[in-house]
Amino acid sequence: MAQATATRYAGMAIGLHWLMAALIVVAFSLGWTLADMEFSPQKLRWLSWHKWLGMTLLGLAALRLGWRLTHPAPPLPATVPVWQQWAAHAVHLLLYGLMFAIPLSGWLFSSAKGIPVVYLGVLPLPDLISANETVAGGLRTLHAVLNYTLLAAVGAHVGAALKHHFIERDDVLARMLPVARRRGKS
Repeated sequence: MAQATATRYAGMAIGLHWLMAALIVVAFSLGWTLADMEFSPQKLRWLSWHKWLGMTLLGLAALRLGWRLTHPAPPLPATVPVWQQWAAHAVHLLLYGLMFAIPLSGWLFSSAKGIPVVYLGVLPLPDLISANETVAGGLRTLHAVLNYTLLAAVGAHVGAALKHHFIERDDVLARMLPVARRRGKS
């Protein structure tokens, strides 16, 4: 499906949504695990994977934003109250902002720590700022706060989708499922 229909997202948007959701879960889980892990070769390996995921997500977020700007989302059903439509748009804007802010804050944190980001172990990325331990501490905190904000926003997003699916029994969730199944009200 190349274009969004009146009631569904385009296949590209659906694919990017679910790919990014899976990668975000893995990156968040790695970051959560790394936070309290003792220094070891395993921690260094997982930290590299975490950074690679972050940079991959940053690239996918740019691709996704470009797609979204050129392919509008299908409108929500008329049965969705206006305040919920505004809330959905606000949460989507927050999610898009976080998809950029989190990897950038991680990259900035690595730069401030003086630890290079080498994408997939072969492509050194430039430091965004000079090494500075004081700045690094603030960026580490910022990175954590942004991630917890993402966790809350994803919780709201998933909760709303499930509410529409199981309580409202409408097609809001089906618009983003890889295989659509239309639901009728019983």
